[in-house]
Amino acid sequence: MSEFRLYLDLGVFHILDFAGYDHMLFVMAIAAIYLLNDWRKVLVLVTAFTIGHSITLALATLDLIKYDLELIEFLIPLTIFITALANLFTRDRRRFEATQRKGYINYFFAGFFGTIHGLGFSSYLKVLLGAEQIILKPLFAFNIGLEIGQMVIMTLFLTLSTVFVDFFGVDRRDWKMIISSIILGVSATLILGTDYMFK
Repeated sequence: MSEFRLYLDLGVFHILDFAGYDHMLFVMAIAAIYLLNDWRKVLVLVTAFTIGHSITLALATLDLIKYDLELIEFLIPLTIFITALANLFTRDRRRFEATQRKGYINYFFAGFFGTIHGLGFSSYLKVLLGAEQIILKPLFAFNIGLEIGQMVIMTLFLTLSTVFVDFFGVDRRDWKMIISSIILGVSATLILGTDYMFK
């Protein structure tokens, strides 16, 4: 197996590993108000998230920025909590298109929250790289793997949402409220479980 494929696979499985379900939760929180036919809108938001985490993943892995790992472990579930909470106050799926300004705000927050998650990814990638001298290729491959993993989660979740809403007749608002409330509860538990809370 080539080095590129190795790190690509590691990126995919890092996202799809249930031990790191916090990143899955964030993608689901982004997608909670949408169905499968809205995939383009979700793709734009996930791409903004990817751009954000790509930047800090690269900078932190190359040791160009320093950060407090305990703070990042606190901030990651906080981003999930804020996204899920915002869903509860969203009237319908049209929030993305409601106004051009709001659309840009959504991009901004997805990208900004991505920068925080990128720092979380970097701590894992640094361990994998060890004493590697040339890290740009592994870094690029790992990042592509993360994106593929996010696309898998997005597709599965949107499909599940569509099945429940369009085929089982679950009210779309109820589905959004249930999913967002579950994510809200799980992220709150993660926040309270971080060491940073008790410093």
